[in-house]
Amino acid sequence: MINKRKILSEIYIEPRTVVTEKGPIEFDLSGTQGPVILSVHGGIGGLDQARLITNWLDNNSYRLLCPSRPGYLGTPLKSGKTFEAQADLLAALLDHLQIESVGVVCLSAGGPPAYQFAIRHPERIWGLVAIDSVSGIYYPPTGVGPMTEAIFMSNAGQRFSQMLMERFPKLLLGEAFRGIGYFTKEQAKRQVEHVLNEPQALAWMKALLETMYPYSKRKQGNINDMEEFLKSTHLQLEQIQCPSLIIHGTHDADVKFFDGVYAYEHIPGAVRYWIEEGDHTGFWLSQHAEQAQEYARAFLKKHAPDEL
Repeated sequence: MINKRKILSEIYIEPRTVVTEKGPIEFDLSGTQGPVILSVHGGIGGLDQARLITNWLDNNSYRLLCPSRPGYLGTPLKSGKTFEAQADLLAALLDHLQIESVGVVCLSAGGPPAYQFAIRHPERIWGLVAIDSVSGIYYPPTGVGPMTEAIFMSNAGQRFSQMLMERFPKLLLGEAFRGIGYFTKEQAKRQVEHVLNEPQALAWMKALLETMYPYSKRKQGNINDMEEFLKSTHLQLEQIQCPSLIIHGTHDADVKFFDGVYAYEHIPGAVRYWIEEGDHTGFWLSQHAEQAQEYARAFLKKHAPDEL
């Protein structure tokens, strides 16, 4: 029985699992026409987060393929511990669904498997949009303390954070942005006020918290990500051949700005969009979000195949 779940207003997912040549994988596929966009979610995520981060794309123009990476939700870790194996699993999913090629959108910890997909399966990708994505070694944000970990990395803490978001959103947002942005007190205040005064931004932030819950069903994948991050200083991005757009917030305290700079400088022909004073969620929540999303839409439209 298909479990339909609401992500945002008029955005739903219907998770299902298939067994590919590389192992089982859970995914959602929405839309009925147009090129396929493969969304690769970040840490403490899953297919729900993968769908949330593509909310700026019209599924009347694209089909949106949103899988859970290994160790997250319904995809077992044995389907792919390394980022290379995760890339191969994504290719196997395309084989199973008889999809020849995709555009790829990735966020944060989804960067390494997405980059590896572009490197290992160049014939399967026609364009890449990497948003605040890891391009090498990764360490947790220096601003994250025990309180932040307790709130966002336990089931009880996540339920508490959801309650705070409903009753005291200003308090919760202040704590969240402290860990993901290099902000002065004034910059942090402006960011909090911006989200509080923008209904769509506030709804997206609430949805983001929901796509991290329950942590217990995402913990294995998150721990594996952290272990894999330490195995490579930088990815061999020079091997990527597809058109690539690198988007990064200049004030990102989670995945540092240099990750975006490295990707831009090492992927041949890459183009960039730096979000001024953008934190880790700047593509969705900053004052520059609308312009950044429009730039990304234009990039995908330019490179999407005319016929499939």
